Amino acid sequence: MKRGTFLLIILVTLAGLAVALAVSILHDGLSARATPSAFEGAVARNLRHLSIPSAARRQENPFGPSTKILHDSCLHFADHCASCHGNDGSGDAFFGRGLYPKPPDLRKAGTQNLSDGELFWIIENGVRFTGMPAFSGHGTQDDSWKLVLFIRHLPHITPEELTEMERNNPKSPGDREEEQQEEDFLNGTAPKKTSPPEHHNHPE
Repeated sequence: MKRGTFLLIILVTLAGLAVALAVSILHDGLSARATPSAFEGAVARNLRHLSIPSAARRQENPFGPSTKILHDSCLHFADHCASCHGNDGSGDAFFGRGLYPKPPDLRKAGTQNLSDGELFWIIENGVRFTGMPAFSGHGTQDDSWKLVLFIRHLPHITPEELTEMERNNPKSPGDREEEQQEEDFLNGTAPKKTSPPEHHNHPE
């Protein structure tokens, strides 16, 4: 086979792969409601793995699980992470449902099989081209290591923990005011509505 023909075959093959990749990525237009294809998911997972330095993957968590650490990290997760990941780590949350790609289910093997060092690196550095921000500089590294422990705990989270997390989720002032009004009403302490003053028409 002539060299020119061989190069042409390679160029045509690469062009075909580029078209296939574009079709895979641009399915459903640029809508964030779309679900990534299996091909995109596989590529993303491999790129993420390659982006994490091997030394970082081997890091060990300096903290061991304890009742206090799990409680503190539970509240931290509720306040900082649950708006995208959900209190239970499922990713089924208000902001999470609107992201592309969607946040992973942290309870499943795709996350649980990562090393502690990998989870820590992702929390600290984020993941490019996703909604996962870098939290390095927002708190201490201890907080990130404790969150790793809580992520390990997510498959076993209890209903009581979920209830407490709901009370610690970020809420708008309007949401808090509405909750307070409901609580006041249920407790019978809601302020009584006063009738507007009557206006009498006086004859001129």
